[in-house]
Amino acid sequence: MANFRKRGKKWEYRIKYKNENGEWKEVSKGGFATKKEAQIHAREREMLTSSEVDGSRMNLGTYLLNWLNTYVVDKKKLNTVKTYRNAIEKHIIPEFGNLQLGDIKPMKYQNFLDSIIERGFSTETAKRIHTPFRSAMEQAVLNGYISRNPAAHVKIKKKEVKKLKFLEPELVPKVLEFLYERGYGLGIYFEMLFESGMRKGECSALELDDINWKDNTIRIDDSYNYNATKEEKKLDGVKTSSSERIIVIREEYMKKLKTYVKYRMEKRQLIGNLYNHENNFVFGRDDGTPFPKSTLYNAFKCALEHIGHETLPIHSTRHTHAVMFLEAGVPMKEVQERLGHKSIQITSDIYSHITRKMETVSIEKFDEYMKEKSNIKKA
Repeated sequence: MANFRKRGKKWEYRIKYKNENGEWKEVSKGGFATKKEAQIHAREREMLTSSEVDGSRMNLGTYLLNWLNTYVVDKKKLNTVKTYRNAIEKHIIPEFGNLQLGDIKPMKYQNFLDSIIERGFSTETAKRIHTPFRSAMEQAVLNGYISRNPAAHVKIKKKEVKKLKFLEPELVPKVLEFLYERGYGLGIYFEMLFESGMRKGECSALELDDINWKDNTIRIDDSYNYNATKEEKKLDGVKTSSSERIIVIREEYMKKLKTYVKYRMEKRQLIGNLYNHENNFVFGRDDGTPFPKSTLYNAFKCALEHIGHETLPIHSTRHTHAVMFLEAGVPMKEVQERLGHKSIQITSDIYSHITRKMETVSIEKFDEYMKEKSNIKKA
């Protein structure tokens, strides 16, 4: 059990424990700015069992859960906490949870990451597992438990990129026609996805204040979390800081959107107190709440079945938008900024086969041009 006391302006903890020989020992450390900081370090220290306070002998599973609660929970976004927790509890602890910190060597960890890819998981999944573990091990180094981070220099295998799932641009009007017939609100919602390249959560979180009618722009700075529990926030911010962006929308669509918003406002007046006044969502049901996840999924699925197309995730609308932009000759950098990708490398990796296709078309046009020039000279 740890005891705490304030010495001057700093806090100190003292821990009494029995070593392996049954002898009582005491360790202490001071210099903490707050009592809470001292408590955090004391909890980690209490997990140690030897008289030398050898951090390498700490149980890895216990350490990782303590690291998560101490350095991640309430300090990072909710979705990040969930991703880290999933990686630790479902992948890392089942593999290494019974080992001690000092037992994790670089080669052992490298083999583990390789096995993730070999078992059929994507490179992105391997990265999501690796990121929290690397951070946790770095903290263990900073805390003096281990001398080096075993996850610092591992390499993640590149997996063959799966075929990009998107809708051929010429099929978009047919899909939208079906959706508009099913419900005007659904039609204009999905048309926004195709027009903007927004993620589903970003589109559902749009509020009236995010629209600039004068400039025909949309501000994207929030996302609707469909997986949130009753106790968790539905609006939890965008995926990354680069996802916060302002995009321009075609005037033709904005005119249609303005008419729809006017209809929504009239509904709001008619429904009165039964309307959801907490948010001013642009899209959704007549009571002001967002479309349920199941409603969006079923509508898109039926639309694809209607035109005889294979089932695609709603996220494919985002890829479709990017493909249309690239085929229209928009530079990759502009596509990156419009989609809110952190770097242009991410965008180019995802749409590399599209750019290769465009390069082929371009070289064919260049070849035709050069042949025409050659014929002119001969004449």
